[in-house]
Amino acid sequence: MRTVIENAAIATVSGPEYDRGHVVLDDERITAVGAGAGPPGADRRVDATGCLVTPGLVNTHHHLYQWATRGMAADHTLYEWLVALYPVWSRLDAGITHAAATAGLARLATTGCTTVADHHYVFPRDAGDQVEALVSARERIGVRLHVVRGSMDRGESQGGLPPDNLVEDTEAALLGTEEAIDRFHDTSPNAHVRIAAGPCSPFTVTEALMTGAAELARRKGVRLHTHLAETVDEERQCLAETGHTPAEYVDKLGWLGEDVWFAHTIHLAPEAVRRLGATGTGAGHCPTSNGRIGAGIAPVRELLDAGVAVGLGADGAASNESGGLGEELHQALLQARQRGGPRALSTREALWMGTMGGARCLGRESELGSIEPGKLADLAVWDLNGLHYAGIEDPVAALVLGTTPPVRLLYVGGRPVVTDGLLDHAEEPAIARDLAAAGARLRDRR
Repeated sequence: MRTVIENAAIATVSGPEYDRGHVVLDDERITAVGAGAGPPGADRRVDATGCLVTPGLVNTHHHLYQWATRGMAADHTLYEWLVALYPVWSRLDAGITHAAATAGLARLATTGCTTVADHHYVFPRDAGDQVEALVSARERIGVRLHVVRGSMDRGESQGGLPPDNLVEDTEAALLGTEEAIDRFHDTSPNAHVRIAAGPCSPFTVTEALMTGAAELARRKGVRLHTHLAETVDEERQCLAETGHTPAEYVDKLGWLGEDVWFAHTIHLAPEAVRRLGATGTGAGHCPTSNGRIGAGIAPVRELLDAGVAVGLGADGAASNESGGLGEELHQALLQARQRGGPRALSTREALWMGTMGGARCLGRESELGSIEPGKLADLAVWDLNGLHYAGIEDPVAALVLGTTPPVRLLYVGGRPVVTDGLLDHAEEPAIARDLAAAGARLRDRR
């Protein structure tokens, strides 16, 4: 199937931009991009006049299960929020997770996202197959999914925040992670599902789980992910318990390297920023969630200048009720400039973070993140024909500085998954009904 998208503004991210250009998709790959009208001989031609074509956005950090608990603990600090929500999450089952994940992926797709890294660390006892629930939700929507098989083994009785009935035994957590890798991890370049190892955070897991997960991930050839340096409270606790800042602690445990990316990375000393850059460690920046929780503003300019691969994350819908990814481009730029002034982040750098930066975090920069011949045909076609964007000088500025434009088309591997703002392979009203029922079921289990 050859598709030619033409007459569009094109932001390739990796190379030149075109005011009026074309992209050619042959099956699941991009085979050409350039100025002017597309070549003849297409099975399908898309006249994208007035549209902007970018790589599909890459979400480096999410908690899809949280779509079932949006709006709770709306005015809490992070620790207060966790203490309030852990007992609710302990009542999850696989059906609730599936309904929430389907809704969350649908929202991400309709805001331009083609690849999602979901950090799932809640495994209540007798709650069914949580990883399968996520993978089957992906199949309904059609995006790519990196399941970060998370874990917690430090409950309240050991000084952690989660209730004891929500944490796993250390060995069970490692075995569950290995099982997820063996069942679902796809190493092929066009993979739709990959697995990473992801202990929840240094303050909810033991040192044994952190080091065990790193050994397992490197033995299996998968990536590592966790929350890091999100709040001042976390830093205080880590200093009190280990004598190290969170960044120093994970460094001591062998948790820096090109196979690692962290979520948040807000409270980093300058030497920690340099250390992340020197080791090739990535960072998933979650600006809306950070603002909702009041955790602080990440040092994005400093991280980029140190050579860190900085991607964007929507984070869980219980700390970012919008759950879209397109708007994170806007929020990332605003927060960076609030922290560092008007030159702290450009519109093109914000787009880079949402595409190539995310692809680098996930180890997929050779496959995703830019519009280049040979890469996977994961593309977003943004419709700028409406009132909000008419006559705007720069289409990338329309995307990053304005409200998120409608998605006219979203391709994953050359296959449309969103057309004119609607899902191609699932019905939004049915997804919404399932989500509402799942949320009610969760609340009724108190």
